Amino acid sequence: MLTFALSNMNNNRQAALELGTKPVGTLLWQYALPAMVAMVASSLYNIIDRSVIGQVVGPEAIAGLGITFPFMNLSGAFGAAVGVGASTCISVKLGQRDYQTAQHLLGNTVTLNLIVGFLFMAVCLIFLDPILRFFGASDVTLPYAREFMQVILAGNMITHMYFGMNAVLRAAGKPRHAMYATLFTVACNIVLVIAFVWWFRWGIRGAALATVTSQSLALCWQMWMLSDKRELLHLQRGIYQLKADLVRNIIAIGISPFLMNATSCVIVIAMNNQFVRYGGDLAVGAYSIANSMVMVFFMFVIGITQGMQPIVGYNYGAQMFQRMLHTLWLAIAVATGILLLGWAVSMAFPRQIARIFTSDPTLIDMSAHGLRIDMLVFPVVASQAVITNFFQCIGKVRISIFLSLSRQLIILLPLAFVLPLSMGLDGVWYSMPASDFIAFLITLPILMWYLRKIKTYERR
Repeated sequence: MLTFALSNMNNNRQAALELGTKPVGTLLWQYALPAMVAMVASSLYNIIDRSVIGQVVGPEAIAGLGITFPFMNLSGAFGAAVGVGASTCISVKLGQRDYQTAQHLLGNTVTLNLIVGFLFMAVCLIFLDPILRFFGASDVTLPYAREFMQVILAGNMITHMYFGMNAVLRAAGKPRHAMYATLFTVACNIVLVIAFVWWFRWGIRGAALATVTSQSLALCWQMWMLSDKRELLHLQRGIYQLKADLVRNIIAIGISPFLMNATSCVIVIAMNNQFVRYGGDLAVGAYSIANSMVMVFFMFVIGITQGMQPIVGYNYGAQMFQRMLHTLWLAIAVATGILLLGWAVSMAFPRQIARIFTSDPTLIDMSAHGLRIDMLVFPVVASQAVITNFFQCIGKVRISIFLSLSRQLIILLPLAFVLPLSMGLDGVWYSMPASDFIAFLITLPILMWYLRKIKTYERR
């Protein structure tokens, strides 16, 4: 038994070492494919979820669900601060072969997820209605948004832990297991949402209950996986007490994805209010539908960035900069190709896409029109997103934060308020592609500056 355990431990250590030896293309495919499959599956679930709600409950429910986007982004912001921060730190420590610190990072990830998840749930449940009003809920959409978020918030600790453990699995060299957890969650979600919403007619609350239930079941499997003492990283006594230096490192890395998600929350709040102001509740529903389609293809990019994270982090920690940069260029190329396909599909079939979510002719027209505008410069978003996450992976937090904020907060927010003054509702839609393109132009010179810095370091 001891021999088998040592053999398994050596295999896990070897899996980590392969991040610095295997061909980069093979590694990126190995790590990004499971992440892409998992993320796209999640996005497809969201489409099915919204489609069932829109067809069964009605267009007002779609608008109500759109109001909850900021809440979901805000919850994801706190989860990312812990999950992404910890997984990046673990990847770097594995690259440095500091396995004991990586083990303690796992334990601190569990503790932080529990604390942050509980505090977020408690505060938001107490002030739920005022928060939803602030997010843009009207008298019509508030009941739908409230029903959905009451259930989601009740399971918030489970959600945080589920996403955090998936990030740890990827960092530990188990991208397929992270994919299996997500695919199980998605499949379970689809079955349950059809049963709860379509069959039992539990409305939008049933959709939320399906989400929490499926994540709970997946989390049980993740914790069972990470309880195996034969694994290089596993749950054990003595690793859960928070250590100040580890928490600082997790938060220092995690502050970038936190701000990215928190900024998304602010942006969606502003956009929802602008859409309500210039187009009414149905405009919020159109934004929700267009955003769902955008996210289907953007989830591929998120999967690529998740796949490159352990590769970039490991090789940066091991000072193998050429492998690190090779990973970056390959990720940009693949991500751009995927978003180019998404642009083509959205431009060619906008009305067909809108009909998936609703049969209301007015909402179909608004959604198709908005989708085409939203996707105008979609392919350039790929490189901006990959480069932003690249700086996060190597611990260049300030650069990552700036690039993230430049696209969402610094550029988009002012445009969303200025353009509608002369263009009305179209101005709200056009603010999104305009900010995407300007952010892309800002990102390129910053990357060139860093590449020159790397070359100077290598000559020494």
